[in-house]
Amino acid sequence: MYKTTMIFMTVLLLLAGGSSAQTEANTDADSPRLHAGLVLGYFSGFEIQGNFTVSNFAQGFPLSARVGIGYTMLDPGTATDARRIFINNATNGIPEEKGRMWDFRMDLMYPVKLFNMERAYLTFGPRHSRFKANFKYVGGNEDFDVTSNQWGLGTGIEGYFPMSKRVDFTLSGGIDYFLKARLAGHDTSYDPNGDDINPREEYTFDDADKAIGQPKFEFRVMLGFSYGL
Repeated sequence: MYKTTMIFMTVLLLLAGGSSAQTEANTDADSPRLHAGLVLGYFSGFEIQGNFTVSNFAQGFPLSARVGIGYTMLDPGTATDARRIFINNATNGIPEEKGRMWDFRMDLMYPVKLFNMERAYLTFGPRHSRFKANFKYVGGNEDFDVTSNQWGLGTGIEGYFPMSKRVDFTLSGGIDYFLKARLAGHDTSYDPNGDDINPREEYTFDDADKAIGQPKFEFRVMLGFSYGL
């Protein structure tokens, strides 16, 4: 997670640095602009996300670029199935479960005409998720995590509605697709390619993937604010 975070932060700093340097040299309407955003909504669960967008960073280039980091609380999967597939067939204890995901995203934003909105964009770009499900069996002496790291792609539509000179209300919707990735928990892991480690009985990756709620096709509906820096 640390390396991924550093990569996104480096991209952000490069974009911001280029924006600042060009802004000093340009004062017209085509000079680079940097916006900070905060949005929340549904993305396989409740998500809150922060992002930075830079526009007009290259003369005549029609696209804006954005990087974002989100945190989602989501359904981790089925506790009883997770226990059988990753540990054993015991059924004692009262199951408790929780799931969370960090998602990192980068988008290119292309302006489009949509209804009567003055500013609307088609967005598309790569995604990366860090998923973790926790299963605890109170009275059963079991408490373990199942994790995965996935790459993906996403696209969407979003609109900006001015509230003041610097602040916009934002509304967006879209879909992200995440590739299948290794699921690891306790001392067991299941791989999409079949390179499993210490699998239980005759369980496979498909069994683990059905039991665990790692992201696959995920719809996003978000609203929030964007502030011009």
